[in-house]
Amino acid sequence: MKSVKIYDTTLRDGTQGEKISFTALDKLKIAKKLDDMGIHYIEGGWPGTSAKDWEFFLMAAKEPFNHAKMVAFCSTHKHGAAPQDDRQLQAVVESKAPAGIIVGKSWDLHVTKILGIPLEDNEEMIRNSVAYLKKHSLEVHYDAEHFFDGYKENPDYAIRTIEAAVNGGADSVVLCDTNGGTLPHEIEEIIGKIKAVIGKATDRNVSLGIHTHNDSNLAVANSIIAVRAGATIVQGTINGYGERCGNADLTSIIPILKLKMGYSCISDENLAKLQKVSLYVSETANMTPVNSRPFVGKSAFTHKGGLHADAIMKEPRSYEHIQPELVGNKRRVLISDQGGKGNIKYKAKELGFPVDENGYDYSEIINTVKRLEQEGYQYDVADGSLRILMEKLTEQFRSCFELESFRVTVEKEKDRPCYSHAVIKINVEGIEEITAAEGHGPVSALDNSLRKALNNLYGHVLDPVHLVDFKVRVLDGREGTASKVRVLIESRDEEAIWSTIGVSEDIIEASWQALADSFQYKLAKATNGSSRTQ
Repeated sequence: MKSVKIYDTTLRDGTQGEKISFTALDKLKIAKKLDDMGIHYIEGGWPGTSAKDWEFFLMAAKEPFNHAKMVAFCSTHKHGAAPQDDRQLQAVVESKAPAGIIVGKSWDLHVTKILGIPLEDNEEMIRNSVAYLKKHSLEVHYDAEHFFDGYKENPDYAIRTIEAAVNGGADSVVLCDTNGGTLPHEIEEIIGKIKAVIGKATDRNVSLGIHTHNDSNLAVANSIIAVRAGATIVQGTINGYGERCGNADLTSIIPILKLKMGYSCISDENLAKLQKVSLYVSETANMTPVNSRPFVGKSAFTHKGGLHADAIMKEPRSYEHIQPELVGNKRRVLISDQGGKGNIKYKAKELGFPVDENGYDYSEIINTVKRLEQEGYQYDVADGSLRILMEKLTEQFRSCFELESFRVTVEKEKDRPCYSHAVIKINVEGIEEITAAEGHGPVSALDNSLRKALNNLYGHVLDPVHLVDFKVRVLDGREGTASKVRVLIESRDEEAIWSTIGVSEDIIEASWQALADSFQYKLAKATNGSSRTQ
């Protein structure tokens, strides 16, 4: 079986994405997750330019890694300086990482216009930098920056830079589509030529790698075609995080290579961890997960149309290109006014409700859902609330708490922001709890007050739960500010994401409905506090 090594650069190139930042401890935790998933190389950052990255490598050096090899990043040594005097190269050696990667210029435009140095000097910098790290017994990868742009404008010089890295002793040469503008057929043609060049330049086994960006929405496609053309190392990031439009997304590349192309890259067991790793990285980065992300997204194996739902119950392959469990995902069927008995039947099976045995037929659930959707509810985007509704209709719901009352006040003083105060009275099996809390808004105050009340009764079950998204939509604007609104809340903990919904003419009441459903869902799941089947 053909094999490909996966090279993850989430901790370096991924952090160049807008709004993404990791602490040294964040990086270490992510690195452990990647190692557990069987990633071959983890690029940890620039130890010579970032104190945070230097701290990370010191921490990583003390940790056992069972699969992954840690890689420290740097650029070629400065023009006019010796490699041994270059701080970045020294930091790679001192980082105790077993491998280093050096980025160098392959496009003559960058050499003459950006660096402003002779072309021959750039080649010498590449060769000497690689040789310096090899003298210190490191595995050395060479990142040929802007290689494809450089090759298209001046192929002879681009090849010379590759030869310089190979002659310096590089273990691999990674061709970079740094600007993300190269097309798949160009990638395939150029890699075929570079394979021959490397073969002629040395009798050593020098691996060929690919590093693509997504500016033309082709990063994954370009990575796949590069492997077909002969690349044996694929660089990318989890969730495609990276500068501008992002890097090649490993959560798509890995299952494509393994499941569709038959390449050995990670084990079946590790592939099933893919969605959890995707969610963990997005959680650590404080980035909202993309539901439509292929393979690992919440919607990747979601079906809404009644005909689709009926078909997948008979034969899942009819509307799914792989089994979702292979990548740690799961099949979802949505309930809406577009769905029929097939949707309800599948959903009941998915949630473990013996609908027929309880004397409730599917038509009652369908009619209830359709009636509520006419009132403004939208259950195809609120699985958490749908679960609670179906439990109520099948008499399997036991509330973890009952609202007695709440009161919210909002105060605005001159020259200071608004702040809110909420008082909540709830009842749990005869135990009455009254709590008060402040918040940055009325919903925040309700959230804080309800958490305080429930933590007194359930411990700190809700501590890991936090808001991912909060959406408000006016359902019919003809009544102006008195119009009915729909509030959708998306919540998450370390393992799952769920959505809940509320509808009312009062935005605070609608928010309460969605918030209460979210907490009911989490508490029942965490404490088995209801008779719902888990």
